[in-house]
Amino acid sequence: MADLWWVYSKPVPADGRELWTLFLQCSCITAVIGGLFYNWMFASLEYSWHLSVAMSISFSLLLLLTLFLVHPARCVFSMIMPTLGTKQGRKLLLSTCIMIAVVNITPNIISNIKTILQVIKCICKNSSDSLLNSTALLEAASREFGDAIQEPVHSSTIYRPMNGRFQFSLLQNSSSIYQQMDLAGEKIRRDFLSVEVLVKDSVRVGNRLIAGFSMLYLCFESTWYLKNYLTNLRFDNFYITKKLERLAMDRKAAHLLVGPSKNLLRPTGLKLSREEAMLCLVQAMLLTVALMLMLVVVAMDHFAFSVADTAVRKAAQFSVVPVALHIKYKAKIGILPFLFQSLGLPSEELPLQDFEKSYHHHLIFSSAHCRISPPVPPNPSVLLVVGLLFCILYSTVFLETYARRLCRKVAASFFQGWEEKRVLYLYRKLSRRQKK
Repeated sequence: MADLWWVYSKPVPADGRELWTLFLQCSCITAVIGGLFYNWMFASLEYSWHLSVAMSISFSLLLLLTLFLVHPARCVFSMIMPTLGTKQGRKLLLSTCIMIAVVNITPNIISNIKTILQVIKCICKNSSDSLLNSTALLEAASREFGDAIQEPVHSSTIYRPMNGRFQFSLLQNSSSIYQQMDLAGEKIRRDFLSVEVLVKDSVRVGNRLIAGFSMLYLCFESTWYLKNYLTNLRFDNFYITKKLERLAMDRKAAHLLVGPSKNLLRPTGLKLSREEAMLCLVQAMLLTVALMLMLVVVAMDHFAFSVADTAVRKAAQFSVVPVALHIKYKAKIGILPFLFQSLGLPSEELPLQDFEKSYHHHLIFSSAHCRISPPVPPNPSVLLVVGLLFCILYSTVFLETYARRLCRKVAASFFQGWEEKRVLYLYRKLSRRQKK
């Protein structure tokens, strides 16, 4: 591995063997990166497979030529890998996490809301249908009651009342009500579908823009680091490296590295400077805010499923409501009641008609014929993936410092002559500090 890295980091291959080794290394790297790039574009960014294949092949060929011919480009590309552990890598992982949540969680929420609306529509339709059917009960009762009033006086010539029938208007045509309900349900369905499409399209476009910007910024950040490394001797130069220890030993000044300054660290050590620790704390707080927003979306998914499941179960358990109409009618006729009252005699009343009858009906609020889609439970695999991604994101917060140290080590292996100048500069700086 050390020999392969030596060939890969050299500016110019020494012979044909090293040249073929470098070409094979670059070919293997571009093949792996091309496959990952295709999967990223097709699965995560949701581009068409034609465009994903064309872009991945073009990107792989361009990357192969660049890595094989340009030595600084190999250095920048090698620094991109540890740079993925910095905030730019977190942005890529966070955009992937958001895309997974939107593509998988948002449709569940909308589907469960649709189920709730279907339950409401079913209840409204069945209850209105049952109420309309109850008017037939009122019509039958009015007809029988009117007949009962008219029957005893048909043969009477003394007293004949007016038409005793109730004028009851029954709504026979219920199709207009159903039509209005269907139109309202269709409008709600179209509105939800448009919202779902708008959310998906917006998040897809936003995710593509963020991903493209993050990839460009990864390249820019690695290039910016290499540029400062090659032009500024003070840039990121406060590590006790093996070359610095060897230089101090050769010049018999090993005491310079004993009890070093607080700002001087070993690149392989776990110690963090104060600035690095504060930066990690700030990044962790920002990531926590993103985690809270994601938990709100997950909680909405569980809440929508809970409400939809409860609505479906309760609608199936709705009992039939019995409705009873009881009519009790009793009529009598009195003959000259004022004459009997003036004589102080009890008036004579003849029974005319008695009517007592009960009518029964049932109000139905739910039916097995309603088309209600079952509620969609939250996908546990999506929650597992999102949780795993956030664990990786939190780990990158604390690994960012070591990723930057690894970037420095990569740059030092590609430009060893310049690294010796940086070590000599740091050694002279420590010597001047001790003299002062």
